[in-house]
Amino acid sequence: MATDTSKSARVRLPSLDKIFKPNNVAVIGATEKAGSVGRTIIKNLITNPFGGTVFPVNPKRPNVLGIQAYKSILDIPMDIDLAVIVTPAPTVPNVVRECIQKGVEGCIIISAGFKETGEQGVKLEEEIMEIAAGKMRIIGPNCLGVM
Repeated sequence: MATDTSKSARVRLPSLDKIFKPNNVAVIGATEKAGSVGRTIIKNLITNPFGGTVFPVNPKRPNVLGIQAYKSILDIPMDIDLAVIVTPAPTVPNVVRECIQKGVEGCIIISAGFKETGEQGVKLEEEIMEIAAGKMRIIGPNCLGVM
């Protein structure tokens, strides 16, 4: 079978710089709940500064660890380079849609509950990949992120 390798046949993906060298990060699912992944991620970004701005996203809290929180990534008043998602698996497809709508080019999905859990999880993961195809780079789901 012949494959078309012309430039017009290739999908142009966003640069990996938005994941590995972001100017700012939105943590979707950030919380103050002790022992939670959402708290650990936001705390690590604050205590080990990467040189950019951190935006907690939590629809139920006005702030997280003293930083103003936003109800949705769409409410953040500036462009976002990297979204880190730590919400329950069933919510992730809609969160990914919002990230794409916002113009986010890099995404790390920490959340578990995908193909490792069976058929329903496989469907969720496939849905996420279809939503993001050619629009946003994704690491995950069910990963530890990048260090």
